[in-house]
Amino acid sequence: MEKNTKKVQETPAEQNKILSKPRIFFGILFIIISVVMAFSFISYLMNWKADQSQAGTMLDKTVKSSNIFGKIGDWLGNFFIFESIGVAAFILAFLFFVFGMLILKKNYFKPWKTIGHSLFFICWLPIFMGAVTKGEGVLSGVYGFQIMDFLNSVIGTVGLWLAIVASITLYFILEFNLNPSNVKSKLNELNENTLGKVKSMMPNSSENFEADDELEESAHKDDEDEDENGNEMIPEKPAPKTDFANTFETIKTPNQTSFEETPSKVTVTETAGNSVNLNPVSTTSSLKTDDIDFKVEVAQTVDVIDDVDDKSKELVEKHGLYDHKLELAKFQMPPIDLLKDYGNEEISINKDELEENKNKIVGLLKNFNVGIAEIKATIGPTVTLYEIVPEAGIRVASIKKLQDDIALNLSALGIRIIAPMPGKGTIGIEVPRKNPSMVSMRSVIASQKFQNSEMDLPVVFGKTISNEIFMADLAKMPHLLMAGATGQGKSVGINAILTSLLYKKHPSELKFVMVDPKKVELSLYSKIERHYLAKLPDGDDAIITDTHKVINTLNSLCVEMDTRYDLLKNAFCKNLKEYNKKFSERKLNPENGHRYLPYIVLVVDEFADLIMTAGKEVELPIARLAQLARAVGIHLIVATQRPSVNVITGMIKANFPARAAFRVISGVDSRTILDSPGADQLIGKGDMLYFNGNEILRLQCAFVDTPEVEKIAEFIGEQKGYASAFMLPEYTSEESTSSAGTFDPNEKDALFEDAARIIVSTQQGSTSMLQRQLKLGYNRAGRIMDQLEASGIVGGFNGAKARDVLISDLNSLEQFLEDLRK
Repeated sequence: MEKNTKKVQETPAEQNKILSKPRIFFGILFIIISVVMAFSFISYLMNWKADQSQAGTMLDKTVKSSNIFGKIGDWLGNFFIFESIGVAAFILAFLFFVFGMLILKKNYFKPWKTIGHSLFFICWLPIFMGAVTKGEGVLSGVYGFQIMDFLNSVIGTVGLWLAIVASITLYFILEFNLNPSNVKSKLNELNENTLGKVKSMMPNSSENFEADDELEESAHKDDEDEDENGNEMIPEKPAPKTDFANTFETIKTPNQTSFEETPSKVTVTETAGNSVNLNPVSTTSSLKTDDIDFKVEVAQTVDVIDDVDDKSKELVEKHGLYDHKLELAKFQMPPIDLLKDYGNEEISINKDELEENKNKIVGLLKNFNVGIAEIKATIGPTVTLYEIVPEAGIRVASIKKLQDDIALNLSALGIRIIAPMPGKGTIGIEVPRKNPSMVSMRSVIASQKFQNSEMDLPVVFGKTISNEIFMADLAKMPHLLMAGATGQGKSVGINAILTSLLYKKHPSELKFVMVDPKKVELSLYSKIERHYLAKLPDGDDAIITDTHKVINTLNSLCVEMDTRYDLLKNAFCKNLKEYNKKFSERKLNPENGHRYLPYIVLVVDEFADLIMTAGKEVELPIARLAQLARAVGIHLIVATQRPSVNVITGMIKANFPARAAFRVISGVDSRTILDSPGADQLIGKGDMLYFNGNEILRLQCAFVDTPEVEKIAEFIGEQKGYASAFMLPEYTSEESTSSAGTFDPNEKDALFEDAARIIVSTQQGSTSMLQRQLKLGYNRAGRIMDQLEASGIVGGFNGAKARDVLISDLNSLEQFLEDLRK
């Protein structure tokens, strides 16, 4: 199937819209100049002897010119041809035409390559014409004659021609890469193509020879039919088939292709009954083609993928694409009216404040001998950014160390200097405004940027310094680490993220796992449990507050992650988006365990408390999820009040490239969360810094109040939901509590019976053997051994020796286990 590579030609009206009027004017002007020069040169060469005497009489009206463009044409021909470069002047006219086309954006020529070739021939052609004409006429011009005459006197006529030929040869070698091997290969290709065309035009020689043989046989046929006495002779039987023919005749199969060769035609006959005529083929074998039945077997292949695609297309045509929203088809997304309208949020410009701050900054820097070449102010909702361009010779460090002096002079809290600003070549000074503007959640949710977003997990944080709405895709972050002191807007930031996701994603597409050690921050979302939340099968509340349940939930998420990776591997998909698309197109069979996979977002409100109470038991599954879970649609949002190195370890930081920092207490905390200072200079109330590996952006987080979150949760909770929350896989902890002195059959370990069979069959009560056989940790193996002791299968602890086994054979053990089950 040929690709249509033709460009749609633009109409003149469209070209005028694209090109500016000056470009059109100068482009057409250059083309007209080139045409005038070319025709003037042609007319001058035809009448140059008559026009030569009129070159200096341009203002004399009595003298008439024979040039097509009059005296202007005479002057152009005399100046460029006679007095300059001869016939090479036509190259100048061509260059004017090329420049005109380039100005009109008609790139028919490569500009630099064209200029290079033109300059070479402008220098070489006059000398060549001077050598050919020996200076007679105007073809070489004064330039060509003078250079030719000089070279002729220095190196002679032979040397002159050697220099001309060598220069043009070297030019072609360098330009067209004419080395001997390339020339030889091109000549061989040319000869092969020529011979091929000649052979195709000539009649087939083998056919002529075969036709001559047939004529000769027919000519002598009558002589061979009768003997000397006139009696008829019986023709001899044809020679039997050779072994070669018999061999090929024995491999006929139902699926085969036969080639029947005749001197005039070859027909390929397929099993389906279709035949294709090919061109005559000449044979050089000593065997006659009539005696050989040539059979070739063609293997049939079955494309499994095509079969799967055909089946999926049939299912799509019959049932349509799989609709994951069908179970909650009538679910309505929260309306914008649930968010509070805070009125006009336009930024008010206080010119007096701007002028005052500008004068203070310039005056202070001048006192420290720092000159400023330019200054510009950008007004944001909370801060104003003053960008300065220092004079030449001013060191950036000399401005950066004046941060405290500028803050003192401006009497402002939280002066932050960005030296230099990424990609701008300026130095930024962020100064808080006296009357900051409100950034409400309603204003950013109602924006076209958010409503028309096609991100997988869109999160709208707020507005930048330039008052632009800032959004990010949680699926591409892929995890977010948040930090901020108490009361600086961290909890509001979490609510803003969750509200963004609730306004864009259907319950079938997104699930939350919420961990709230403080027990009050995320309790508002308990009403949407049957729609958006996920929990353990034995969990009573979807909002997890108990540390022990947090550990089980994190390990359960690791099990879910491993299960999803197995599904993606079997489906040959690299990420969750490809997998769900393939499942929607009915290319994956639910009977094989495939299902539509929603995104899972883990939200941890206070990570420091978990680290203090659980330590490594929480850090390890968090680190594992952060490293591996992004491809299967599990993303983490971890927040903490104290971003110290013992809470946010290097393992966690390495897998959380996206960071959001609200105001912190010290510069050490700022460096811990952002790897740079600045978060300690924020002014609070939602003022934040966002970092995603490239640059640090200062944002004003959108404000969403608790009553607004309650309204959204109530609106979702009142609608029809699923039967229960999304169930995570069940996880059995090795730390499950069990008493060593008493035995409860209902609390026995899942591997209790397997361990009992191993102990009885080997008659060796060893904990280390259980570890090896069942691949357990020491703690769990020890607890199973305590349960075996409490149930009466093994004896008590016997120091370094193995425990005594109290049951002698497996039959007795099975009867004992059967009694325990009752």
